[in-house]
Amino acid sequence: MRTAFIGLGVMGYPMAGYLASSGHDVVVYNRTTAKADAWCAEHKGSASLTPLEAARDADIVFCCVGDDDDVREVLLGEHGALHEMSEGSAVVDHTTASAELARELYADCSAKDIDFLDAPLSGGQAGAENGQLTIMAGGDEATFERIAPIMDCYAKAMTLIGPAGSGQTAKMVNQICIAGVVQGLAEGLHFAKRANIDAAKLIAAISKGAAQSWQMENRWETMINNEFDFGFAVDWMRKDLGIALAEAERIGATLDMAKHIDSFYAEVQEMGGHRWDTSSLIARLEK
Repeated sequence: MRTAFIGLGVMGYPMAGYLASSGHDVVVYNRTTAKADAWCAEHKGSASLTPLEAARDADIVFCCVGDDDDVREVLLGEHGALHEMSEGSAVVDHTTASAELARELYADCSAKDIDFLDAPLSGGQAGAENGQLTIMAGGDEATFERIAPIMDCYAKAMTLIGPAGSGQTAKMVNQICIAGVVQGLAEGLHFAKRANIDAAKLIAAISKGAAQSWQMENRWETMINNEFDFGFAVDWMRKDLGIALAEAERIGATLDMAKHIDSFYAEVQEMGGHRWDTSSLIARLEK
């Protein structure tokens, strides 16, 4: 397949690499051209100066950028990819963005006879680097069935949740749940430290029971040691929770816990933790 990959951040860079190593013809675009040049030096592929050029003759355009405005710019802007795409091609947006944007893009693509999937990711930087991402998708079943084998090179699991926007809604649920688990773990570890309980023995015991979670098994030790440079940054979590809170207001859902934890992450930012990973919630309890 001839593919374009727009956005070579900590997720997109290795994902585009997996496409190239799987034998696909990959053209990349990144706002910082040095990153695109570095990718081309490491992988078989080429770089373009605009999303429009990258998308020329592409069967599939993959996108993994920052937020709604970034997606609109690279797909619909003056040099946006959609201007150069052909009938029968497809857009796969891996950005964590709003469900409203996903529905807008689905309509824009459909008007041009272009397929569209909103396909946000879970698994973080490590999942991208190891080709072990989880993909939750929104869109048409036929489109998903056609593109899933291509995404398989960097994913361990893929699920079509429902129509356009459903993937983004699922990612909101994912982030709401993660926030709650991390806050619970942070408070539990903080409590254990104050109670002078051996943390290693504690985790060995409770991680075999109902309290077990990925966060517990992979983050407890770094949290205890105040090490917060492992994965998804606080700034990005606040962006994602903001999307979820806005959607909750729109549909009349109550997210009391998520709202409180978002404010806790704001405190972490005030402590200088913008780029700390999400497990840094414990830092505000230890200050």
